This record gives sequence, structure tokens and C-alpha cells, in this order.
Amino acid sequence: MKIKVSLVAAVAGLALVVAIPSGAGDKHKKKQSDRAMIERMEAIPCGAKERGVTGLGSIWASVGVQHVNSDEKLCPQYLIRTDDMEYHIRPKDGKHPVILPVGQEAIFKIKKDTLQLKVPEGDRKTRDYQVVSMKPVEPEADRVAEKAGDHSPH
Repeated sequence: MKIKVSLVAAVAGLALVVAIPSGAGDKHKKKQSDRAMIERMEAIPCGAKERGVTGLGSIWASVGVQHVNSDEKLCPQYLIRTDDMEYHIRPKDGKHPVILPVGQEAIFKIKKDTLQLKVPEGDRKTRDYQVVSMKPVEPEADRVAEKAGDHSPH
């Protein structure tokens, strides 16, 4: 009888030892990166490029030189979509933005105010992007109901 009790205690102790490390390991495990699809790219106005001598202001104004070439600067803005969110993002490196492949899957993490994005099938570099906007994705059933309601005759 003593052997059965000690055997049951040993099995229970072993089960406890196995259960504790697996639960404790979850706290130290890194969070998995989210996956998203790069849906589209748009060229969005994000400022003006000015070339000329306007920076010397008062010196050149007295001479009458005020030549400025002003072109609207366009920046790439991407729509990336996860299962439950849509993100509109712009590259933080405005001078040398890298063009992302539309239709490819990307891996991203959000850290503080930056979305860090990597395209595994591309050059595999992680780049920082600014989140311009984000919104929850509507479930497919809601979108179908909306489209049916929009096209119904009145």
C-alpha cells in the first residue's frame, strides 16, 4: 500500500515539475511577429521641394533675387492588411524610401510609435515606417450586406 501511495505522489510531483516550466517559459518567450499583406501603394503629397536662394532672405531681397523652384514632393504610402486591421504607413526615411512589393506578405512589429516591417521574400531588411492611420477590417458578411444594400432598387 505504501508503494502505491509513494508512486502516486511521485507521478503527481513529476506532473507538477513538467507543468511549471512550460508556464514560466511563456513569460520569457518573445511575441511572434504579425503577418500582413501589402495591398497597395499610393503617391501622397507630403511637402514641397524648394530650390533656390530664399534661404538667404534679407540679403538677396535687397538685391531683388527671389528665384524659387517649388515642386510638390510625393511620398509612397502603403496599405497593409492583417486579418483584423488595416494600416496606412509611410517610410520614415523620406529621402531614400524603398519601394515595397505590392501583393507580397510582410512581417511587422509595432514598437513605440514605429511599425517595423520586413519582407521575407525581398531583401529581408527591417525598415521603420510611420503609421498614418489604422482601422479595423469589416467582417466579410458585413461587406456583402452593405454591397447588397447599396445596389438594391428603391
